[in-house]
Amino acid sequence: MQHEKLGINTICTHVGETPDEQFKGAVSPMFMSTSYEFMDVDVKRYPRYFNTPNQEYLSKKIAALEHTEAAMIFGSGMAAISTVLLTFLKAGDHVVVQNDIYGGTRNLIEKHFESYNISFTFTKDLKITSFAACIQPNTKLIYIETPSNPLLKLVDMKAVATLAKSEKVLSVIDNTFASPIIQNPIDFGIDIVLHSATKYFGGHSDICAGAVAGTQAHIDTIWQTGIALGGSLSDFTVWMLERSMKTLAIRVKAQQRNARKLAKFLDAHKAIEKVYYPGLKSHENHALAKKQMKGFGAMLSFELKKDIDAEVFLKALTLIKPSMSLAGIESTMLLPSKTSHSLLTAEARKEQGIKDGLIRFSVGIESKKDLIADIEQAINKTKNA
Repeated sequence: MQHEKLGINTICTHVGETPDEQFKGAVSPMFMSTSYEFMDVDVKRYPRYFNTPNQEYLSKKIAALEHTEAAMIFGSGMAAISTVLLTFLKAGDHVVVQNDIYGGTRNLIEKHFESYNISFTFTKDLKITSFAACIQPNTKLIYIETPSNPLLKLVDMKAVATLAKSEKVLSVIDNTFASPIIQNPIDFGIDIVLHSATKYFGGHSDICAGAVAGTQAHIDTIWQTGIALGGSLSDFTVWMLERSMKTLAIRVKAQQRNARKLAKFLDAHKAIEKVYYPGLKSHENHALAKKQMKGFGAMLSFELKKDIDAEVFLKALTLIKPSMSLAGIESTMLLPSKTSHSLLTAEARKEQGIKDGLIRFSVGIESKKDLIADIEQAINKTKNA
């Protein structure tokens, strides 16, 4: 079965199914063993080696979705990110990092890279000239995240990939916010794609996982570090993740339709100061979004007018959940200053444009009118509080 000839829903549903050779069941069987035979076998399997049957086959689905040769599944998004960075960066190396990235990734780099004697430079902005200005003789890698968390800023993937190749360095992207349903960085020349599989891959707020996709050579190299760091995922969770990914395209497209409508509603609302969503013509990267994304995604952020307290507003919601994480089928909102980016200093958040009252909105699959009604009643209740 040639993956490139299959439709996206077919890939989600069928590619990477673990074969049920014994009973021919309609869904993948679960292989929970932590001990496999080692004599007279082609593959010596062990959970920490990322090669149990469920791990192996689900990796094929992720690779097919991201248009890569191979993939790996990890115990969390940060396990995937840290393993990749520590694979390709050694003492004395330098990495160029996009200024606007997930707070956990930034914390890893700022708080821990010094102890590894790995130097880093955050870009001034997201223009390709800023990335180029950061390149040093010992630069080994360029790290980006687009759309960015939480302000939905975009980076020109093709320009970054071209720069990386010209400088003979690796390009790595966190593709969590978009998912492979919305964009495929490999098609623009990016080398390695990362995901917090906790988010859209899982999609039901009950799985913690990470994923990496790239060439077979890159994955083989990452594997060597991965088996040493031990960030593997239990087969029960791998099985749950494969089940969830069968509906990935359907979920993301439904969420994206809602997000586009909610972004327009919020953008026109008198109680809203600003909306950050690539699908709005007012977004600074709207033209770039149309060029490199298949739609605009289901994530957005917004700021309320100064006379409306963001925390009081979140507590007044009755349908939308004020909740950590994102990308579940249910709509959630949170304050990045108190959650995803709380590890950053107030100065660092201000530098990135993350105000204390900024609200990140992960749009779910509920009825649009119900989501709008909940936002309206929460605004009115907050105003009258």
